[in-house]
Amino acid sequence: MTKLADRVYRDPADLRRLTALVEQLPDEGLVDLQLIDGSWRAAVVTTRPSLQTFLDRDGREGINAVLRIDDPRTGRSDYLWIDELAQVRPIHSAQRRFTD
Repeated sequence: MTKLADRVYRDPADLRRLTALVEQLPDEGLVDLQLIDGSWRAAVVTTRPSLQTFLDRDGREGINAVLRIDDPRTGRSDYLWIDELAQVRPIHSAQRRFTD
């Protein structure tokens, strides 16, 4: 995995926000994710990510995390930066349809 990130964080308030997002992500759990652009995605969290050290484009060191998710409808995997998440809503299987 790359050690470069578009955005890295060092401010304690930002780190608390990222930590809170990570803590809301259940291993192998179904979630609805609201992205910072306002869109929503249903996804299966493959493994809860860990905050890691990355470098930004200017070589400054900071924190971010990469989240791998699977689409429950297609099975396709995707990767998101944790800072792209605005909100996490865990969904219990009985409350969510997996297929149309």
